[in-house]
Amino acid sequence: MNVLYQPVPEEAVAEVFRTLGQATRIQILLVLGRGEACVCHLEAYLGLRQAVISQHLMVLREAGFVATNRDERHIYYYLAQPGLRDVVRQAARASGLSLQSLEESLARPVSPCPCPHCNPG
Repeated sequence: MNVLYQPVPEEAVAEVFRTLGQATRIQILLVLGRGEACVCHLEAYLGLRQAVISQHLMVLREAGFVATNRDERHIYYYLAQPGLRDVVRQAARASGLSLQSLEESLARPVSPCPCPHCNPG
């Protein structure tokens, strides 16, 4: 192992974009930008299977972009790097999208969420 190895700055930035290079990961970041959420909450907003969401969360977590909180049997994800939301917004602007259209795409859940955050009881 070479302890003197320093990553090339441009490669480090490129790795961020490679990690964010999936639409589902962008959607996850947008939902988490509103506050912490469990996988069932993400399922409700994205309309995707738990296994698919978990795979994307694993990549985002390994990159250090999201982190977790545990509340009994529920695990809640949150943005460990809140600045990523701004990166997504800047990319939307660069793509010619309005921020409103980006946020509206995830404005309402596709299905009800059974988590304690959505259904305190």
